[in-house]
Amino acid sequence: MKLSARNQIKGTIKSVTKGQTTAHVQLEVNGTVITASITNEAVDALNLKVGQSAYAVIKASDVMVAID
Repeated sequence: MKLSARNQIKGTIKSVTKGQTTAHVQLEVNGTVITASITNEAVDALNLKVGQSAYAVIKASDVMVAID
C-alpha cells in the first residue's frame, strides 16, 4: 500500500483499548510509547493484536514539539 505520509514509525503494539466508538492503540518504539486514537472498525479491519509489529503513520501539516 502506498501512503503519502512521510512519517512512518515502526514499533510493537503494546495495548489496544476499545471505547464506545474510538480505540486507543499504544505502540512501543525503542522504549517510547506512541498512542493513536482510531475507530473500533479500523482496529477490527486491521486485526490489531498486542505483540504485533505495526507502523504509526503521522500525517500532519504542522507538528508541535515542546521541550521540558
